[in-house]
Amino acid sequence: MNFLKLIRYQNLLIIALVQAVFHFGFLKQQKGLIVALNDIEFVLLILATICIAAAGYIINNIADQETDNIAKPEKVIVGKHISESKAYTFYIVINIIGVVLGFFIANLVFKPSFAAIFIAIAFLLYMYATQFKQSLLAGNFLVSFLVAFSILLVGLFDLYPIITNENRPFLGVLFQIIIDYAVFAFLLTFIREVIKDIEDYEGDLKTGMNTLPIYLGKEKTQKIVFGLSFIPLIALLYYLNANFKSLDYVIYYTLAFIIAPMLYFIVKLWQAKTQKEFNHLSTVLKIIMITGILSIIIITYNLNNLQSIG
Repeated sequence: MNFLKLIRYQNLLIIALVQAVFHFGFLKQQKGLIVALNDIEFVLLILATICIAAAGYIINNIADQETDNIAKPEKVIVGKHISESKAYTFYIVINIIGVVLGFFIANLVFKPSFAAIFIAIAFLLYMYATQFKQSLLAGNFLVSFLVAFSILLVGLFDLYPIITNENRPFLGVLFQIIIDYAVFAFLLTFIREVIKDIEDYEGDLKTGMNTLPIYLGKEKTQKIVFGLSFIPLIALLYYLNANFKSLDYVIYYTLAFIIAPMLYFIVKLWQAKTQKEFNHLSTVLKIIMITGILSIIIITYNLNNLQSIG
């Protein structure tokens, strides 16, 4: 169990779920589309992704020992339940597995250069834990980008290798939808990362971190995040009205499971004072992220129904 906590298995399950939803629940439901990766090969892509992510969580836990001992000592794994040397061994082995799987998958789709993606992500995660986290907002942007990129990976490996002049317009539409969801994930993750910085304020302050709450103060940062929270909300309402206003079930789902929780988050954010409240807000955003990603299944089902009726 300590190893599972070390690699933050809940987050890895979310990454796997997100990628699986777009492969099985979206792309494979498109009539006449044969994606580049079959199901077994796609599972290998998921394994490669979560291995790289797991290694990133391990090096982050190693680098965060001092901060975590102050901010959340009850959650410390490295140095308490797993030695630092053993954690480094896990980090190296799991990274190697992820990169090797990535190289294998890249060659399966006849795009060997794609193997560099996994090496680059592993390097960026290492730099985040050891360097970027100390830089103002750099770490927040990097984590948000990598979360969004885990969604884009599905399009890169499932769609890009099969593009031809004939199917380019159709695949372009599918890829744009994936990009739209990746942007949504980026925005929510960025907001969540700043919320976590507010939550970890005391520990970060004592260990010399340069986060936004330390630079501006907790209250000013909270107000900035409050304002930023309206961006994904307004963007989602516009996107819904522009593309899916004729799909009743999509509207109902979005209002109940995305819009309503976002409004709840915004109200609670304005009132939040304690570390426990900010931790709760971080969890709410994670739930919104999941329900938001799952909406692609509702959209696909409704669109397929309309096509069959038509």
